Amino acid sequence: MSDVSPSGAARPHGRGRYGRVSQAVTELDERLGVARGARTFLDKIFPDHWSFMLGEIVLYSFVVLLATGVFLSLYYVPSSTVVTYHGSYLPLDGMPMSQAYASTVDLSFAVRAGLLMRQMHHWAADIFIGSMVVHMARVFFTGAFRKPRELNWTIGVTLLTLAIVNGFLGYSLPDDLVSGTGIRIAYSILLSVPLVGTYLAFWVFGGNFPGTVVLERFFILHVLVVPLVMLGLVGAHLALLVRQKHTQFPGEGRTEENVVGTPMFPVFMAKTTGFLLVVTGVIALLGGFAQINPIWQFGPYEASRISYAVQPDWYMAFLDGALRIFPSWSFHSFGHTIPLEVTIPAVVLPGLLFGLAYAWPALERRVTHDDAIHHLLDRPSARPRRTAAGVAVLALLAMLFVASSTDVIANFFHLSLNTVLWAMRVLVLISPFVAYPIAYAIAREMHALHGAGKRKTPNVVTRSAEGTYEATPAPAFVDDVAEELAPAPVPTFIEEEGPAVAPRPSRGTRAVDR
Repeated sequence: MSDVSPSGAARPHGRGRYGRVSQAVTELDERLGVARGARTFLDKIFPDHWSFMLGEIVLYSFVVLLATGVFLSLYYVPSSTVVTYHGSYLPLDGMPMSQAYASTVDLSFAVRAGLLMRQMHHWAADIFIGSMVVHMARVFFTGAFRKPRELNWTIGVTLLTLAIVNGFLGYSLPDDLVSGTGIRIAYSILLSVPLVGTYLAFWVFGGNFPGTVVLERFFILHVLVVPLVMLGLVGAHLALLVRQKHTQFPGEGRTEENVVGTPMFPVFMAKTTGFLLVVTGVIALLGGFAQINPIWQFGPYEASRISYAVQPDWYMAFLDGALRIFPSWSFHSFGHTIPLEVTIPAVVLPGLLFGLAYAWPALERRVTHDDAIHHLLDRPSARPRRTAAGVAVLALLAMLFVASSTDVIANFFHLSLNTVLWAMRVLVLISPFVAYPIAYAIAREMHALHGAGKRKTPNVVTRSAEGTYEATPAPAFVDDVAEELAPAPVPTFIEEEGPAVAPRPSRGTRAVDR
């Protein structure tokens, strides 16, 4: 027996020769018409380069964050209500603490795999933001933000901003001595905003510090509001990636009109699935063997106590360092006081940095008068001014990162804290101006040596049967290799308008998406 499809063709009944999976897909396509879009998606070409894996680390660490975050939210109690602890961790027995801190300690010691999930979540957050920073640095230095990808760059900067904010929110939820100090600093930063600071702080905290609802509000923002916004932005980012041609580095057969690489199915899908498992496994190993944020050692938060040698997570260190080294300045006028020692490093500086990141594509386009559409990436040495500007900003952030450890540096080297503060102030100010000309000179020299067709061909040293050695130019392409030494043929896939072109083996070539 057979059925008849809407097109009039006979369709086998039951499993047929295509199997149940194929039949299920056929049934779905007849109702939703997804076959054409799915085929286009599965035929999408992805170029082969190690730097493109950075974006995959961002995505997969975000997946781990979501999975472990769901687990943690089932046990965490977002409440500032003070209770007396009588849980599994005996050194804290009988101590007054918030329910938030007590539930986090119990999550670490009384819930099976709770500590593993906590530490995986924390490590995933650090890796997520770290890989995002490196990924965006790759995008910046190679010019992948240029037309037509300005919107994707804007989405990336927004994702980085939200990731840092959400990381701080999650870091604050345990209500331990370290995170409580961070919340107090956040309250001071809100107060320092000119004109509206007191209203803003009162609105967020529900009153004066420490407030009574801040943990509950941070919890809702951390697990619901910000993740939903980030999920939407990640979806938009991936949709634009699929809709537009993938960027690629210049090379043999690569033009602005095609993409050379491997197709989504089955090659890229197999590789990226394996990479997902690798990233998840590495985070699991870190969560199991590398201790991070041991809140039971810090104790519950008390406003009158503070710890030595405690810094926030690395992605907040630039802000902490700026706050530490900025001079004690303030501005008084019209009955108002603006604490410049907080406003400039914690409000103005981040605003300038992220504002510059948002505006960079438009600024570069205006300066270079480049209105062309770009699918080929730049070598960083080919754009010395852009490269030098990026290195200067990274040098500034690196010195601010070091400045977040002024107390540790002073104690370790037996120096005066005042001496370390002044040294860091000088280093932070001069580092961008030193880094820029050095990076500019290196980039120009590299471009002069290796750019514009001047790259030297490497040699291969061979030894003859008589024992003599000879240096010969290395083969530039796979077709220059001797037949017996050539790799196995790689199939070529070409996606063009009209009927699909069947794959055909071709030695030394890759898949091409036009």
